[in-house]
Amino acid sequence: MAKNAFTLIELLIVIVIMGVIYTLAISNFSQLSQDTHSLRLDNLKEYLLAQKPQHEAKLICLDDCSSCDVYVDGNKTQSIDGLLDESVKVYRYEQSYGYVQKKEEVFFNKDGIEENVCFLYGVDKSGVGEQVLIEFKNRYYDMSNYFEPLKVYKSVQEAQEAKEELANEVLQ
Repeated sequence: MAKNAFTLIELLIVIVIMGVIYTLAISNFSQLSQDTHSLRLDNLKEYLLAQKPQHEAKLICLDDCSSCDVYVDGNKTQSIDGLLDESVKVYRYEQSYGYVQKKEEVFFNKDGIEENVCFLYGVDKSGVGEQVLIEFKNRYYDMSNYFEPLKVYKSVQEAQEAKEELANEVLQ
C-alpha cells in the first residue's frame, strides 16, 4: 500500500524545526542590526535616548578621550573605546559672540575624586540635549536642533551662518 500524505507527527516535526531556524535567524539578525547601530557622533543623541533613561543619559570621556563611558541616571552602563580622541572640541553659541569654545566640565568619580573631562554630552529623558557644536576630524556636528535632524558642517563659520540665518527667520 502506497503512502500519499504526511502524518500529523511529520508535519509537527517540520513546524518545530522551522520555528527553531526562524528563532536563530531573528536573534542573529537583531544582533547584526545592533552592531550596525554603533555609537557615532552623528547618532549620539539617539544612542543615549535608546538607553531609556529615567532622568538623563551621558557620554563622558576622560583624560585623552581614548575611552568613554555611558552613564544612565548616574550609573555607568558601558564603556566605549576609540570613539573620540583629544582633538574633539565643543562650542556653545553666544548671541553676542557666536560660537565660543566651551569650558571643560567637572566630573567626580564614584570615590568622589575629580577627573579630567575631555568630552561630555548628555540628554534628558525627553530628548533635550546640550545645545552645542562638536568639532571632530574637520566636521562640525550641530547638536542644537530639537525638531530637525542633526546637521553636519564643514566649518565653524558655516555653522555660525546657519545659526544666524535661523535667528533672522525667527525674528521676521
